[in-house]
Amino acid sequence: MTEVLRHDVVIVGGGAAGLRAAIAAVEADPGISVALVSKVYPMRSHTVSAEGGAAAVARDDDSFEMHGYDTVKGSDFLGDQDVIQYFVEQAPPELTRLEHWGCPWSRNADGTVATRAFGGMTTKRTWYAADKVGFHMLHTLFQHSMRFDRIVRYDEQFVTKLLVEDGAVRGVAALDIRQGEVRAILGRAVILATGGAGKCFPFTTNGNIKTGDGMALAYREGVALKDMEFVQYHPTGLPGTGILITEATRGEGGRLFNARGERFLETKPEYGVGSKLELGPRDMISRAIFQEIRAGNGIQGTFGEYVHLDLTHLGRELLEKRLPFVLELARTYAGVDPVTQPIPIRPVVHYMMGGVDTDIDGATELAGLYAVGECAAHSMNGANRLGSNSLTECLVFGARAGRHAVGHAKDSGDGSEDPLRRQVEEEAARIDGLRGRAKGSEKLTQVRDEMTQAMESGCGVYREQASMRSATETLAQLRRRCADVALEDRSRVFNTEIVAALELVNMIDVAETVAVAALQRRESRGAHACSEFPGRNDREFLHHSLVYYEPAGPRFDKKDVALGRWEPEERKY
Repeated sequence: MTEVLRHDVVIVGGGAAGLRAAIAAVEADPGISVALVSKVYPMRSHTVSAEGGAAAVARDDDSFEMHGYDTVKGSDFLGDQDVIQYFVEQAPPELTRLEHWGCPWSRNADGTVATRAFGGMTTKRTWYAADKVGFHMLHTLFQHSMRFDRIVRYDEQFVTKLLVEDGAVRGVAALDIRQGEVRAILGRAVILATGGAGKCFPFTTNGNIKTGDGMALAYREGVALKDMEFVQYHPTGLPGTGILITEATRGEGGRLFNARGERFLETKPEYGVGSKLELGPRDMISRAIFQEIRAGNGIQGTFGEYVHLDLTHLGRELLEKRLPFVLELARTYAGVDPVTQPIPIRPVVHYMMGGVDTDIDGATELAGLYAVGECAAHSMNGANRLGSNSLTECLVFGARAGRHAVGHAKDSGDGSEDPLRRQVEEEAARIDGLRGRAKGSEKLTQVRDEMTQAMESGCGVYREQASMRSATETLAQLRRRCADVALEDRSRVFNTEIVAALELVNMIDVAETVAVAALQRRESRGAHACSEFPGRNDREFLHHSLVYYEPAGPRFDKKDVALGRWEPEERKY
């Protein structure tokens, strides 16, 4: 008999966005019951890996107008300006609230909150806690959530299906990874907070859990994925591992040099970062590094060519105080000491601007379904996200979605349990059918490798029509081949092979939307740089991209951008 658990609100994902939504929900209504369902123990959520900081106005030389304009410009004018305005106004109280809950922000000598420079920002507005900001934020949120017994955690539960009845979401089917059972977790509202899908690519800062699960869940139930073509490459990843070297290094004064010892962002104005230099936006700096390597100015290493990030002029004292984690990472994984040696770096897939199409409340077109954090597209980030906006975004929109989900749950009925139970039983039978399916002709690792290579060649930093078209064709074939993947593990307890197979389906679904949307955008904007169309084309492409699931293949559509006080202009620094 299928186990059925019932709550008012079900949140899928235990990172910063999910935890903030859960706290907001129980604070909004003292009688509400919230299920927090996470594929991993919440403190292993990917928020913990964020290093550099969280953006919010905090200084006298800053303003909401400045933060808003920086974000709109950083988005290459594809960010919805009503969403951005709300974000910048709510950012300071959210970060202040987090301090009251125990987050140890670094301080200036006079006791005020310390801020550092970040790419694309006109002033220092990035709050930090040395260079382990995500770690401290996630600890703070997790510990604060434990004050509420109405937040019920379901750890190591992998949500594989949304339960939908009469045009509304009614809960989720979740695979208990520890026991192998599939159970129903019902709720009158569901919030997806599952993060991005960086593992669709072969070289990424993202951990293995970032497989686009929430995006795929919503997509398969008819909700559009929006602006998926915009995939952010972070300029400074360690070659080989993809481990992130935080943008805070450049905020503290780090410099980039090529094999000739040139500070190329300074000597070559064609890269467009102007006086910002290393504090230009991530998309521009990533392209500049790739151009240097293409021009023969890269440094040859074991894992390909790279450039140098030099921190040696900053001195041991500053590095040990403000960037201790960078010192540890570089020494351990690159074999260099940043106090005396430059760090080898190259661009690496880091973040997805696109995600589940939502409004400012986090609500989707499927009644009762919400999405927040990296898996969602409100759309605040448009074609390019500014570093340090994303952690604050998790708090601002996690809180708003949590409150709105409570309102929806209070106004909705429970629905009939029997049809939902049957959906879960069908899902359990499907997953059991995968267990030990040894007769398949395809290897899971082979299909996954072909997917990541198709994404690298078709949807990398620089894109071409032919390679993008080839990627869409390859991914369509891989989607069909997925149904014939052989699995050998028949166990029920911690069957990671089944989890990997389910994640692979999610990644291919999400990857296909990226390639389809990229092929349709015949211009260059933000993180989407198309060789045949090098300029931005506002006349034809000042719109959001929507991709809908269809059994025969993805369906493409468009959506207007919410403009406001800032009219599109040439993006230069």
